[in-house]
Amino acid sequence: MTAPRSIWLIAFGTAAVVHLVLNGADLAPWASITKCLLAPLLAAWVIQQRGPRLLVVALVFCFLGDLFLEIEGMFILGMAAFAIAHISFITLFVQRGALDRLRANPLPLIGYVVAAIALVAWCWGGLEPGLKAPIPVYAALLVGTAAVSWSTDRLAGIGGALFLVSDGIIALGEAGRIDADATWTGLAIMALYSLAIYCLTTGIMAREHRTVAAGTSFDPTIHTDCWPRVPSSQQ
Repeated sequence: MTAPRSIWLIAFGTAAVVHLVLNGADLAPWASITKCLLAPLLAAWVIQQRGPRLLVVALVFCFLGDLFLEIEGMFILGMAAFAIAHISFITLFVQRGALDRLRANPLPLIGYVVAAIALVAWCWGGLEPGLKAPIPVYAALLVGTAAVSWSTDRLAGIGGALFLVSDGIIALGEAGRIDADATWTGLAIMALYSLAIYCLTTGIMAREHRTVAAGTSFDPTIHTDCWPRVPSSQQ
């Protein structure tokens, strides 16, 4: 990757570090602003790299989820935005053969399902009535992203696992199982989330580049969800 192509990743890394500092110092609204910059910076990099459109869609809905969660009374809407992001991630990996690999090795899926059931069961008694329906559905989507990403690319799989852990901490906070207002809670959630979307994005893009490099040329019939590639001499 050349320096001009990595500028968005440098900006993402900078925004992530600054956000964690601001979050730890509880400096609003700057912490909220930097939080909402994370997913768009990665989306800009994917667009520049002419990556999958579904990946951009997923990151856009991650941004909307981040935004809604910063607004009082919009927690459910934030969950809905992240749910669409996970549906986009899952669809992207399924299009790349994740289900066949999961059938061949279902152990990661089984492990994630067991972990999610245990998490939801632990949270259940402390959840508000309005969260008891969406939490299991959202947990299933987290499991889906974690399982199909792991079966497709190891770096992306780490991202899927970190997403599950990050949102699991949020669920524990909502259920009163941990102190949702503690500084460490917010830092853990955002550190894991930042790493999650970074690993998912760069893992997907690395896989796309390997796929293209393995062929003699870019095949638009296979990569129909990507922007047309520009010859390297024109980049």
